[in-house]
Amino acid sequence: MLAAAWDECPGPLLFVGAPAVPRESLIIRAMSETLTRRTERRTRQRAANRAAILEAARRVAAREGAGELSLRAVAGEAGYAPASVYEYFRNRAELVLALAAEDMGSLARALRETAAGRESGPGSLAVPAKTALDLMRGSGALPAAVATLEGGDAPPEAERLFNGRLIAVLTAFAEATGHVPKTREEQGDVLLAAASVIGLAVLARAGRLKTLGLEEEALLERLDKRFAAAIS
Repeated sequence: MLAAAWDECPGPLLFVGAPAVPRESLIIRAMSETLTRRTERRTRQRAANRAAILEAARRVAAREGAGELSLRAVAGEAGYAPASVYEYFRNRAELVLALAAEDMGSLARALRETAAGRESGPGSLAVPAKTALDLMRGSGALPAAVATLEGGDAPPEAERLFNGRLIAVLTAFAEATGHVPKTREEQGDVLLAAASVIGLAVLARAGRLKTLGLEEEALLERLDKRFAAAIS
């Protein structure tokens, strides 16, 4: 490779007022640029493959439930050999947490948009809570992630990714309510409000709110009043 590159390389490159660039330096620079381009291509390809696996996992989860995901089923859906999927996700736990992390990323973005258009005054919790409730109700990955974390099978980096997205969601939720916590107690208030919304999402997803004869909007209004009283 070095010999071929040497043969193709012209003589010393001359610029007016600049010193000649040695042929060896030109060859080394060309080889370095080639390696950089190859690395970038591999990185892009791995990212594309990982995204394709996650999309396949979502399709399987939509049919069978996120709690029933298996890497073999996802591999078949994506058109990959099962061993290929293990190059990106070491086990089912890592895959489930990756799906949940994506959902939380979407939720954080939606809450930030809510914060940008927020008006101060009554109902400051109800609007972001409704945003969170609607998105979480449609996510089967989040409940599956909770069960996965209980199992203790997730790789540490997968847990760190999940925790980072969780903190981002709580931060965006607080900003959307207009009550950014400054103390540990205030952080606890935000966490309690978010936990209430998560609980409502779980009940709504299971159809239990209708069974109990309760309306989401009325419950969110009550939650808003209680939250306002807690932080006043």
